[in-house]
Amino acid sequence: MFRQKKLVFVILNTLLVTRVSNAINTRAFPDDFIFGAASSAYQVEGGWNADGKGESIWDYLSHKNKTFIWTGENADVACDTYNKWKQDILLLKDLGVNHYRFSISWPRVLPTGYADWLLINDINEPGIVYYRNLIKALKENNIEPVVTLQHFDLPQYLQDLGGWPNPNLVDYFADYARLAFREFGEDVKYWTTFNEPRQVCQYGYGSWVLAPAISTSGVGDYLCTRTVLLAHAKAYHIYDEEFRTQQNGVISMVIDATWEEPVSNRTEDVEAAERQLQFTFGLYGNPIYNGNWPRVVIDRVGFRSEHENFTKSRLPKFTHEEIEYIKGTYDYVGLNSYTTELVGDASEEEFGQPSYTKDVRIETSTDPSWNTTAYSWAIVPWGLRKLLKWVKDTYNNPKILVTENGCSDNGTLDDDMRIDYHRGYLSAVLDAIHEDEVDVFGYTAWSFLDSFEWIMGYSQPFGLYHVDFTDDDRPRTPKKSVGFYKKVIATHCLSDEECTK
Repeated sequence: MFRQKKLVFVILNTLLVTRVSNAINTRAFPDDFIFGAASSAYQVEGGWNADGKGESIWDYLSHKNKTFIWTGENADVACDTYNKWKQDILLLKDLGVNHYRFSISWPRVLPTGYADWLLINDINEPGIVYYRNLIKALKENNIEPVVTLQHFDLPQYLQDLGGWPNPNLVDYFADYARLAFREFGEDVKYWTTFNEPRQVCQYGYGSWVLAPAISTSGVGDYLCTRTVLLAHAKAYHIYDEEFRTQQNGVISMVIDATWEEPVSNRTEDVEAAERQLQFTFGLYGNPIYNGNWPRVVIDRVGFRSEHENFTKSRLPKFTHEEIEYIKGTYDYVGLNSYTTELVGDASEEEFGQPSYTKDVRIETSTDPSWNTTAYSWAIVPWGLRKLLKWVKDTYNNPKILVTENGCSDNGTLDDDMRIDYHRGYLSAVLDAIHEDEVDVFGYTAWSFLDSFEWIMGYSQPFGLYHVDFTDDDRPRTPKKSVGFYKKVIATHCLSDEECTK
């Protein structure tokens, strides 16, 4: 009961932040604040089978099931960054970013997923050379690489063994991570192990939405989560024990979250909003930052499992040793966030088929007065401020890097909506820094280029730069937002006038 009251206090404290504010913060970003842009391997590289690259789960599924991608497209070529990376680095240099966040394609460097398969070295040297050249060129242009090891594109060989619910993937991922640290670590100071594992587990193994499209909600998604957390921890310990002293970098996991605003101030709705945060961000964050699953997740899944006649909880239990092994495996918090939703309590659904959504037990909605992106996501900048403060209050004020934030457009180069979006959300970051004393040290715009947006294909352009996917040369054209972001990076200021410190 004490812990429940504490959780309610935390979220009520967060609610004290002004709910609606259209004013742009005229304070300056700290001098050492870093600005960047982001992409991921599968979404931009293309070259799906070039130079010995292996097949990923997205290659496999988009080729096998032509209707899986809503638009009928695939990422075989995408932005052709595999061949156009030098041109892209010049664009990044002109933009003035301090860092570029991208991912390594696991099957490009290890086609089968194994670092040593049947005692035969299976490292794909052209893949190693590609990333080594990319990283060195970024460093030569004073752009810090922020490198993600796993951004959705698991090697299909490993999916054939069961994918992330298979605990053996802990060791396979650890071997891959060690290879990446060894080959690239001298020039990489920022590592992330996984990008948005909630999306992979909840929508890849809990539903049909993302690859590998296995619908085992309430079982497979939790098994996936457990494996991912142990794999992350093992990679962290490998870096900490074998590479950190020589390479002097930092490493963490990137977790995504929507701000969950209680639909009312009723205790039940406040608790529901907190419950949703714990089932999304907390499911991954709490084992890493505090140790073990969130209490509310343990209780809810245990309660539902018992009434569904399971002999034990569907939520796999960590041993004491595993709890301690995972706890503390972070040097900063990587946070992806795009939108806000309203959350209310829901009635308990009938017991029967296991379900993640039944475990959470909430109802979501949006305020009709909120503006939306081309993808119908609500544009609510103050939600990011509240989320940053919630992370601070819940996890003992960690250092935070906003690793993704952005919006899609309708294909125009005059993307004023994107400018307004980034201005509003960057202002919210400033509010969090200056008013709430949140330790945010950087912001990363999603995305650098228009790219392949998973099941939505090329229908949702998120890029600062437009890419013409109808042209074999994939020309890049700067959108209006490039000028805005370039100025913000150069001045550390959102105002047209000089900002105050």
